[in-house]
Amino acid sequence: MDFLSNSFIVFSILPFVPFILVFFIYDKWKDNKRNALLMAMDVTTVFLIMSVSALFNNIFDLKFGFYLILLFLLIAVGMVGGAQNRMKGKVDVTRLLRAVWRMAFVIMTCSYILFAIIGLFRYIFKSM
Repeated sequence: MDFLSNSFIVFSILPFVPFILVFFIYDKWKDNKRNALLMAMDVTTVFLIMSVSALFNNIFDLKFGFYLILLFLLIAVGMVGGAQNRMKGKVDVTRLLRAVWRMAFVIMTCSYILFAIIGLFRYIFKSM
């Protein structure tokens, strides 16, 4: 059990590690690079959400980073679902969740890079 908790902590701190692991394992298993990339994105999104919320809390000295991300995800589900309903007259929940989850991957990746750089500069200039 200790191994699992330590692995989750490492994967949350370095979310590119599970991306690389899942991509290569899935690619070797199924021999399909496109599906391996999509699976790696889906798995990594969980770790990116945890990382970005922790970085947000650390940078801004707040405690609601995770809940803020969940709020944005719920708003995105509502907006994409509304767009689907207007365009097709019905909502395909599977496609809706997949689209929001993949958008979350892109947004969380950019946020992770941005917050990591800001956190690094804050640490450097705080110690001077």
